[in-house]
Amino acid sequence: NDPIKNHRPNANNPITNFCVNEHSQSIKLHKNHNIPIRRTHPFHLRTLLFLTSLHPISSFSHPAPPSLLLSMPSSATTTHRHADDKFHFSIDRGGTFTDVHCILPNGDEVASKLLSVDPSNYDDAPTEGIRRVLREYDTATNGSYLRGRPVDTSRIGSIRMGTTVATNALLEREGERTGLVITRGFRDLLQIGDQTRSDIFDLTCSCPGVLYEKVVEVEERVMLEEFYEGDTHHHDGPCFEEADLPSCSSRGNVTNYWPRVGMGRRCVGRTGEGVIDISPPDPENVRAALQSLVEEGIRSVAVVFLHSYVYPDHELMVGEIAKSMGCFTEIALSHQVMGMVKVVPRGHTACAAAYLTPKIAEYLAGFVKGFDDGLLTNVRLDFMKSDGGLTPVNDFGGHQAILSGPAGGVVGYAKTSYRESKDGAGDGSKRQPLPVIGFDMGGTSTDVSRYDGTLEHVFETTTAGVSIQAPQLDIHTVAAGGGSRLFLQNGLFVVGPESAKAHPGPVCYRKNGYLAVTDANVVLGRVIPDHFPHIFGPNEDKPLDLEGARAAFQALVDANPEANGKSIEELAYGFIRVANEAMCRPIRNLTQMRGFDITKHALACFGGAGPQHACAMARALGISKVYIHRYGGILSAYGLSMADAVVEEQEPAKEVYAVANSRSSGFDEGNDPSKATRESRLDFLAEKAQSSLMQQGYPKESIVVEKYLNMRYDGTDNAIMIKEDNIANHVPLPFAKTFVEQYYREFGFELEGRDILIDDFRVRAFVPGLTPLPPPIVPSIGTPIPNGRTSAYFENGWEDVPTFKFEDLMPGHEIKGPAIIVQSISTIVLEVGCTAMVTGDGDLDITVEKKLKDGDISLNENTEVEEDPVQLSIFAHRFMGIAEQMGRTLARTAISVNIKERLDFSCALFTNDGGLVANAPHIPVHLGAMQSAVKFQVEYWNAEGREGINEGDVFVSNHPQLAGGSHLPDITVITPVFYEGKILFFVASRGHHSDIGGISPGSMPPHSKCLEEEGARIIAFKLVKDGKFQDEGITDILVNQEFGGTRNLKDNLSDLRAQVAANNSGIRLLHQLVQENGLDTVEAYMYYIQKNAEMAVRNMLREFAAEHGTRAHAIDHMDDGTPIELTIDIDPSTGSACFDFEGTGPQIVGNLNAPPAVTYSAVIYSLRSLVGQDIPLNQGCLAPIEFKIPRFSLLNPSDDVGVVGGNVLTSQRVVDVVLKAFKACAASQGCMNNLTFGDKKFGYYETIAGGAGAGPTWDGRSGVHTHCTNTRITDPEILERRYPVLLRQFGLRKGSGGNGKHRGGDGVVREIEPLRPLTMSILSERRTLQPYGLEGGEPGKTGKNLLIDKRGIAFNIGAKYSGNFGVGERLVIETPGGGGYGMK
Repeated sequence: NDPIKNHRPNANNPITNFCVNEHSQSIKLHKNHNIPIRRTHPFHLRTLLFLTSLHPISSFSHPAPPSLLLSMPSSATTTHRHADDKFHFSIDRGGTFTDVHCILPNGDEVASKLLSVDPSNYDDAPTEGIRRVLREYDTATNGSYLRGRPVDTSRIGSIRMGTTVATNALLEREGERTGLVITRGFRDLLQIGDQTRSDIFDLTCSCPGVLYEKVVEVEERVMLEEFYEGDTHHHDGPCFEEADLPSCSSRGNVTNYWPRVGMGRRCVGRTGEGVIDISPPDPENVRAALQSLVEEGIRSVAVVFLHSYVYPDHELMVGEIAKSMGCFTEIALSHQVMGMVKVVPRGHTACAAAYLTPKIAEYLAGFVKGFDDGLLTNVRLDFMKSDGGLTPVNDFGGHQAILSGPAGGVVGYAKTSYRESKDGAGDGSKRQPLPVIGFDMGGTSTDVSRYDGTLEHVFETTTAGVSIQAPQLDIHTVAAGGGSRLFLQNGLFVVGPESAKAHPGPVCYRKNGYLAVTDANVVLGRVIPDHFPHIFGPNEDKPLDLEGARAAFQALVDANPEANGKSIEELAYGFIRVANEAMCRPIRNLTQMRGFDITKHALACFGGAGPQHACAMARALGISKVYIHRYGGILSAYGLSMADAVVEEQEPAKEVYAVANSRSSGFDEGNDPSKATRESRLDFLAEKAQSSLMQQGYPKESIVVEKYLNMRYDGTDNAIMIKEDNIANHVPLPFAKTFVEQYYREFGFELEGRDILIDDFRVRAFVPGLTPLPPPIVPSIGTPIPNGRTSAYFENGWEDVPTFKFEDLMPGHEIKGPAIIVQSISTIVLEVGCTAMVTGDGDLDITVEKKLKDGDISLNENTEVEEDPVQLSIFAHRFMGIAEQMGRTLARTAISVNIKERLDFSCALFTNDGGLVANAPHIPVHLGAMQSAVKFQVEYWNAEGREGINEGDVFVSNHPQLAGGSHLPDITVITPVFYEGKILFFVASRGHHSDIGGISPGSMPPHSKCLEEEGARIIAFKLVKDGKFQDEGITDILVNQEFGGTRNLKDNLSDLRAQVAANNSGIRLLHQLVQENGLDTVEAYMYYIQKNAEMAVRNMLREFAAEHGTRAHAIDHMDDGTPIELTIDIDPSTGSACFDFEGTGPQIVGNLNAPPAVTYSAVIYSLRSLVGQDIPLNQGCLAPIEFKIPRFSLLNPSDDVGVVGGNVLTSQRVVDVVLKAFKACAASQGCMNNLTFGDKKFGYYETIAGGAGAGPTWDGRSGVHTHCTNTRITDPEILERRYPVLLRQFGLRKGSGGNGKHRGGDGVVREIEPLRPLTMSILSERRTLQPYGLEGGEPGKTGKNLLIDKRGIAFNIGAKYSGNFGVGERLVIETPGGGGYGMK
C-alpha cells in the first residue's frame, strides 16, 4: 500500500487541490516509464516521509506575526468553485516572499503573503502560511494550529505546490552527492559542454561547477550504421590487443586500443536506425565501477552513454546492476529522464535529476514534519512542473522542477488575461484576444513570457550553467527585482544582478540589508509603509524603514561624484527608470526578435513588485493595455489552483515526414512515408499517458490528448515542435502546413527542395483545470472616493496623489493617474496619463497613453542635450539591446551551421561617420574590426567620381587589408539608416561563411600563401541597390575566382539575405528609438555613451600607471619564431596611451599575417576585459589609444598576402601580449584549433577549446574557448548523426595547464575517426612555444596534432596539416593548456 500513490481520496474531483509554489526552488520526482529502476526513488521518498512524520516540529520562541490576509467572496462568474467543507491551498514560495491562496470551505477565497526565509520565527514558509490561514478561518478546532504542534490536516482537501527547492539547490550547488557513469573517453564531456563562456570579458572564465562529484568511465560504445560502408559482423574480442601495438612515447594521450569500427552486433534502435554495438559493457567491470562510487559515500548516480536515446540497452544494464546492489537511493538513466538526441544536455539533465531529486525528498520530509499523519493519507498533494502541468508527488523529479514556481504565474495570467471581449460597438461581435506578455516581478528576479492561446514550450534551456533537456515553459529571466541592489559605477546607474535576497533584504527591511529597488520605491512614496504589512524588526511588528532607506541613498550621493547635484528622490527615481529598462529588454527580445509587434500585446502584471512598475514599462514598450488581477500579488499561487494535471510521453524518432517535390515547390502529397509508424507510435504514447492519469484517479472522459511531432528540414538543426491540427488531420501530410507556416514565421523563409524529418514523437495528456468565465461588461460608475492622499514622486517630481484601497473598489470604478491603489499584498502605481477601470470580476484594466505619437521626431541639430547619468544608463541598455536583437534575427534567419548553430557572427550600431556605438558581445575578434569596415565604405562611396550612398543601398565587403575585414570568410554587410533623405546612422553584421572558394574546402587552408588562395575578395559592392538584391553581381564575385569559387553558393546567398534582414531589424528599432526620444537626444547619447567608455578606459590606464609605472612592455612569439612586441606608454595626467608594436616581425610567407583591424579588435577586447566592469562597448574604448604598427609587419601586411590564420591565431597572440604587458594573467591556449574535414559531398568546420590562463586570484578554467573566439562545438551525437565520423574521445588533457600558486587550465583531447575516406585539415598554433606563465607560474604545455594509422602508430603532423584520412585512421588533436600564475 503505497502511502504516496494512494493518498488522494478526492482524485475524481480536480477542484480539490492545494498549491504550493516556491520560486527559489523547484521539486521533481521523475518516474521511470520503462523499467522499475526509478521506483527506487519513490521508495526512498516514502521512507523519508514515514520516518520524519514521527518527529513533530520544534516549538517556536516567538509568537506568530499578524496574518496578512485578503478575503474575497466567491462568484460564479469569476471562480466557478464549489464548497466542499475543505480548505484548498495553492502556495508559491518565491526567493523573497511565499504567497498562499486558499479556497475556504464556503467557497470564498483568501490570500496571504509571508517572508520565505525567517528562521527566527518559523522553519518552513509554506507550512507556516497554511497554519496561519487555518488558525484564522477554522475556528472549530481549538488549539490545533498553534506553533510547535503538527498542523491538523482533517480540514485540508488538497495542496498544490510550486517550489524553488530544486532551483535553489542548483543555484547554490547544494544537491545530493552524485556520481556520473559515462562512456569511456568522455569523462569530461559535461564539464566542457559546448565550450563557450557566458561572459566573454571575464578573464576568469568563471562558471558554475558540475553537479557530479566523481566520474567513472565504462568501456561501452555503439555507433550508428548510416555512414558505415563496410561489413558488419560480430566480433567477440577487442580489435587490437595491447601486444599488437608498438611502444610509442609520442602517442601521449592516445588510447592503447579501440573497438574496431563496424565490428559488433547489429541492432535496430528505438528510432528504427541501424546501430552497431561495437563494445558492450562488461557486467563485472560495471559493478566494480559502481562500487567505487559507493566506497566514496555516493548514493545518487546518473548514467549517460552516447546514443542511449536510440539504443538504451547499455544504460538499462547498468541501471539493473546498480539497483541490485541496493546501495543507491537515486538512479537516473539519461534516456529515461529525457530520451532526446544531444548527449550534453541529456547528460546534464540526468545529473540534475540525480542531484536534485533527493533534495526534493529531503524538503518534503521536512514539510511533512509540520503536519499530522493525515497529510499522506487524506490530502491530495500535487506539484507544479516546469511545463505548467501538475503531477503527483511521487512523479516529481528534480530536473522537472527548475521552473516550478514561475510556471504557476504563467498559467495564472494565461487563464485570466487572455479573453475574448465585445468590441464596444454594441453589435455583440467578439474581438480576438490580444496576445499577452506575462511580467512577473518578484523580489529576486523578473520572469517574462508570452501567451497567445497556447502555452509555449522549449525543450532545452540553461540554468546556473546546466543545460536542462525537458519540456519547460518559455520563460525568460532577468536579474532585476524588488531586491536588486543599486550601484553607481563609472558614471552609470547599475541595477543588479546582485540581490539583497529575502535575508537580509533591502535596507527598509530593518535587517541591515543592502540598498535595493524596493528602497527606491519606498523613498519615492510609491510603496507606503503604513499600508505595507508591519512584519519587520525583531518582533515582526514594525513598518518598512523609510528613514533608513533615505539615509542609504544619502550615503550613495555623498560617496559618488556622479550623483552630486542630485536629490535623494532624483537618484531613487533614476534607479527606477534604469530598472524598468532592464526589465523591458527581455520583453523586447521575446517579441520583436520572433517577428511579433510588441505594441499589439497586453501586459499582464503580477508578482509583489510588478504593479509598481507596470504602467511605466508599458509606456516605454508602446503597450497600451495593462492587466492587473485582483490576486496579482500572488498570481503564481492563484494560477496553481487552475492548473491542468499533465502527463507527457516522448520518444525519439528518425522518420521522413514529407518528401520534397523534385519537379516543383512543395511536397509529394501522394507519399506519406511515416504514416504507419507515426500513427502507431503516437497512439501508443497517448494510451500510455492516459493510463497514467487514470491511475491518478481521473476519469478517461476528462482527459484531453495532444499529439506533437518534433520536425525539421533535412540538413538543419532547428527542430520545431508541431501540434497536430485536428482540422487538417484527414488531409495528406496534416502536420506539414503547420510546420512550414511556423518555420516561415520563426525564420523568415522556407527551404524548398528539402525533405521534412521527424526527430521525436510527443504526446501531452491533461485534465483541464478551471478557467474563469469572462467578466461581465460593466458601465463606468465614475471615480471612487479616495481613502486618503499621499505625496509620491513621478516624472514631474513630487505630486499630491489620491490613494485607494483595492477592497473598496467596485466594478465600473475609474481612476485616473497619478494615483496609488493599495492591496493587502501589493501596491499598484498608476502613472500620469494612465486610466484604470475595475472590471466585472474585480480586476484592473489599465489604459496607457503613449508617450509620443508617431512622427514625433526632431531633426533640429541645434538642440543641446545635456548629459544625464540616468538617461545614459537607459540608452546603454537600448543601444546594446538593438545590437543583440540584430544578432538574434541573424541567428534566426541564417541557413549555415556556422552562423545559425555555432553563432560565429557579430552585429553593431554606428554613428553616421562610422563610429562604433554598440557592438553586441558575440565574437571578440570582430569587436573593433567592423568600425574600420564601415568607415572605409563611407569614405569609398562618398569619394569623388563614385555614386555615393543612397537610400535603398546595402554594402558588402570582406577584404582584410583594404576594407577593414578580418579574414575572407567573415563577410560584412553594412546598411545606412535614412530618415527624410538624411543618413542618421549605420548598422552592420559580420558573419563567418562556411565557404567562399579558394584552394581548400571551408576556405580555411592551412598552407595558403596569398590572399587569392583563400577565396573571394570583396572591397566594395552594393549588395542591395535601389532596394533590389543584386543576385547576379554577388554570384559573379563569389563564383568566378582564380583558385575556385564558392562550393556552397546557395548558403552564401541565404546567409547574406539573413544579414540584410538583421540590419533591417536594427533600422526598424533605431527608428522607434528616435521616434520615442527625438533625433537630437539619440545622437547626443551616442556621443555620451562613447565618452563614457572612453572615461572608463582612461581611469583604468591611470590606475595601472599609478601602481606599475607609465611604461609597460611585453613580447611573445609565433611558433615560427616571429615576434610580436608591444611597448605601452601611458600619460597619467590624461589617461591616454600609445600602443607601439615596433619590434614585431615582418609579414610572412604564409597566412598568419593579421590586418590592422584584427589588432584593433584584440586591443579593444583586452581593454574592456581589464576594466573589469560592465561598460558600453564602442569606439570610446579605443579613443585614448594611439596605435603604431610598422608597415609590412605581421600585424600590418601588404594587401596580397594570406591572412586566414591571422584572424584565428595571431589575434590570440596579440591578446596574450597585451595582457602580459598589463600583468593581468598568464597566457591562455593562444589558439582556436581550426579543424575542417569533408569530401566532395560535404564540408565541416569547428574550432576547439583549450586551457585558460591563471590570474592573481583564480585558477585557469579547463576546456573552454578563450579571448578572441567563443563559438560552440557540435554535440557528439549530432556530429555522428550528421557526418561520417566517429568521435573516439573528447575530454580534458590532464596536467597540460601550467603549475603555480594558481594553476592554468587544461587543454582538451579530441580524437576523430572517419567512416569513409575524408580530407582533414588542421590550422593551429602553440605547438612549439608554450603559453607563458606569469609571476613565477609555469607555462602551459604545447598542443599536439597526431595521425594514428591503422596499426596504432602515432605520427606528429605539425601545427598546420591537410591530408587524406582513411577508415581505421584517426586524427588526435591535443590543445594547449593555460599558463600558471605565481610561485607555488
